Amino acid sequence: MREAVYTKQDLLTMQTWPLERKIRESQTKIREWYEHYGGKVFVSFSGGKDSTLLLNLVRGLYPDVPAAYADTGMEYPEIQDFVRAIPNVVWLQPIMPFTQIIEQYGYPVISKDVAKRIYYARKGSNWAIKQLNGMNSDGSPSWFCGRYMKWRFLLEAPFPISEYCCGAMKTRPLHKYARQTGRAAIMGTMACESKRREGAFLQTGCNAYDKKEPASKPLSFWTEQDALQYLRLTGIPYASIYGDIVEKNGKLVTTGAQRTGCMFCMFGLHLEKEPNRFQRMALTHPKQHDFCVNKLGCGKVLDYIGVPYQPPGTD
Repeated sequence: MREAVYTKQDLLTMQTWPLERKIRESQTKIREWYEHYGGKVFVSFSGGKDSTLLLNLVRGLYPDVPAAYADTGMEYPEIQDFVRAIPNVVWLQPIMPFTQIIEQYGYPVISKDVAKRIYYARKGSNWAIKQLNGMNSDGSPSWFCGRYMKWRFLLEAPFPISEYCCGAMKTRPLHKYARQTGRAAIMGTMACESKRREGAFLQTGCNAYDKKEPASKPLSFWTEQDALQYLRLTGIPYASIYGDIVEKNGKLVTTGAQRTGCMFCMFGLHLEKEPNRFQRMALTHPKQHDFCVNKLGCGKVLDYIGVPYQPPGTD
């Protein structure tokens, strides 16, 4: 494995930079990416607040750069309405619908890493079985894999589990678009969002030229507070699902949804305080909530792992 570009301390330092410096650094990374590919680039656009500010940064430099939106069919209606209002956006279709994915592969639950190991352990993969038992591939104890042990009970769950939906509904359509057009992706992900994204940034930096699917992630060293500050300072439009951006207890927050993404995704739901996003969905989007819980069967999944999905105070 090649030597990492940054250390964890480098990232922590960059995350403390003032917003003005982060904007300049991100613009530099965007220019480098654009020039490297001779302008053959596109923005991976979800309609969420992070990709909205990214699109604003990119088109502030290069107004004609197209955006690509993976239409999973599971976004909030407000997100879809917002995307329709943005010019020069290509709508991409998933490899297969979510109903087929959960039937053939499984539900997205806990995290991508956990769901992947449950899926392959059920198929008898030795590496997945060992990791769910807190071991390395040679059978020695692993502190890293120890975090998977508490999820071993999911092996006996009466429903399928996998991480397949993200790849089939978002990643693969975007990669297909990149190959067909010869354009290289610019994405709005941040290292603070997950250990997986942090590790990718430390290894390659913002611009990963040498990956099988090259991608630029010029917001990697930004934080949630930076994104909200940028939107409030610039006044650029964003999806109405977020509500207003206000200050609360010394931090910026949205009065509506904090994060969007796919409405029916259960990754990370067990970590959320009540009311979690499914409980809020019951109040703000009752038809989608009923479809998700009862028609798709997400209710039985959440019952099994002990995560509430009805508003607090209801049966």
